[in-house]
Amino acid sequence: MQLVWFRNDLRIQDHTALYFAQQNGPCMALVILSPAQWKLHQDAPVKIDFYLRQLAELKVALSKLNIPLHIQIIPLWDDIPAKIEALCQHFQIKAVHCNIENGWNEQQRDQSVATQLTKINCPFEQYTDRTIFPLHTIRNKSDQPYQVFSAFKKNCIEQLNICVPQVLPEIEVQSVMFIDDRINSDIPSLDELGLEPINSSVQQLWPVGEHIALNLLEEFIASRLMQYDQTRDFPAIEGTSQLSAYLNIGILSIRQCLDALFQARQGHFYIENSGQQFWLNELLWREFYQHVMADFPHVSKHLPFKRSTQSIPWLQDDDALNAWKYGQTGIPIVDAGMRQMLATGWMHNRVRMICAMFLAKNLLIDWRLGEAWFMQQLIDGDFAANNGGWQWSASTGTDSVPYFRIFNPVSQSQKFDAQGDYIRCWVPELAKCDAKQIHEPYANASTVELNYPRPIVDLKISRQRAISTFKMANV
Repeated sequence: MQLVWFRNDLRIQDHTALYFAQQNGPCMALVILSPAQWKLHQDAPVKIDFYLRQLAELKVALSKLNIPLHIQIIPLWDDIPAKIEALCQHFQIKAVHCNIENGWNEQQRDQSVATQLTKINCPFEQYTDRTIFPLHTIRNKSDQPYQVFSAFKKNCIEQLNICVPQVLPEIEVQSVMFIDDRINSDIPSLDELGLEPINSSVQQLWPVGEHIALNLLEEFIASRLMQYDQTRDFPAIEGTSQLSAYLNIGILSIRQCLDALFQARQGHFYIENSGQQFWLNELLWREFYQHVMADFPHVSKHLPFKRSTQSIPWLQDDDALNAWKYGQTGIPIVDAGMRQMLATGWMHNRVRMICAMFLAKNLLIDWRLGEAWFMQQLIDGDFAANNGGWQWSASTGTDSVPYFRIFNPVSQSQKFDAQGDYIRCWVPELAKCDAKQIHEPYANASTVELNYPRPIVDLKISRQRAISTFKMANV
């Protein structure tokens, strides 16, 4: 019996570990739920709920293949190696198969499992699945990892020109169902895991199922991809793919995305328009941050990528931090984004950058506090992408903006939400403001007092403060 350990890859189609495990004989599946570890990693309740709902879909899909699913609740990862060893002995497992996870803690966990299984001569097989290219394989001419996205992207595109990774064949139905009363397939509720229930209206925004994810991908490719470069930065327009949550817990694979992108050319690399190129760039940004996390593990340890920026004297201002968290800063585009995230578990990517830079630069609050808050709220909270985005905004990471380049949130709002439609949706207090006033409602001294806070910081003064602080820190 082969054991397939599912983690953030809750699908049947194009699942590398499952496909290769099945080549070696009948399989059973394992999912481990670790609520205490989720809290340590600050995973959002909405993300956990999404995971559990997809787990129910996976259970049904596996049963149709005659593959039993065993679910264990092991609060902390430290206890997983011994538990898996016991499980393998219990069910006479010949090999454990899983897809590689890239984080430092995940790598340490898996190394411990591999070491534990050597005691019983049980192979621990790992496969590249979450990334396009195997970790530690995209290297510069000096055989060193890339620290700049543009050079990394160029190398990736050269590789894709040679060969685009293909979607795997479908999984076969096992001829015999492995039945054992000791297999537990009960999926716990959020309440049983000590978490608050999620509003059903939010759940409806994020339906689960592989067919749902593939339909969303197909719809994006058919109706929005060609205009992606023109619409992706405008939060009032449905211009992005919104597939990040599905990619993050593996309902959808990165190879399926590439296959859809290049389907007109039968899987061969070919870019016909800028919409395709810009979406490929976004997929490669995701790839880049996954590789950075693996190549520079210190970013997984609450440290900035650029070590020199550790000396920045961030401010401690709990009132400003809370105003930012709950969308009460008096900066409409920032408040709209933060409220969208609280209400839906998701925020438009352009607005994420605006909100992040406002916290790190205008409020001069440690980016790690913002990084943690995003992880605690986002349904697509992926450590690598979240950390990379925050360090970019705070000028502490790879490809980070120079510290003296600071987004003006009002200018960003005027450019990307010109009519104020996005702001009106999430900041209803400003619904009656016209397209000029809504971006900066208190700009005119004669403005009638609104049921909306005045800005908690002066943008010009705070910009100069940030520049002076970074300069004095010699970053």
